[in-house]
Amino acid sequence: MNIQIFGKTKCFDTKKAERYFKERGIKYQYIDMKEKGMSKGELNTVCQAVGGLDKLLDDKCRDKDALALIRYISEEDRAEKLLENQQVIRTPIVRNGKKATIGYCPDIWKGWE
Repeated sequence: MNIQIFGKTKCFDTKKAERYFKERGIKYQYIDMKEKGMSKGELNTVCQAVGGLDKLLDDKCRDKDALALIRYISEEDRAEKLLENQQVIRTPIVRNGKKATIGYCPDIWKGWE
């Protein structure tokens, strides 16, 4: 199992996800979205796993302008704008190879063990 957690340091769901894997002794790699972010390939893999870009968008994010821009531009430009404005992505994103979840989803993670 190769777990990656993409999150933000101040996000409570990210902390809960880290605690979930730590308590079970499962090694994971933590990537801070504010420092590093996701690559284009990682974003594409996550989008395919969760069912599209719209599921990645966080309605409660602070940057409402960037969120509105991403929601209403053409489909082909959305992924590029999302890569530029990763602060509108919901966290944590937990990846296990080609599988991925958004948010705190311990029921799905149990199936990965």
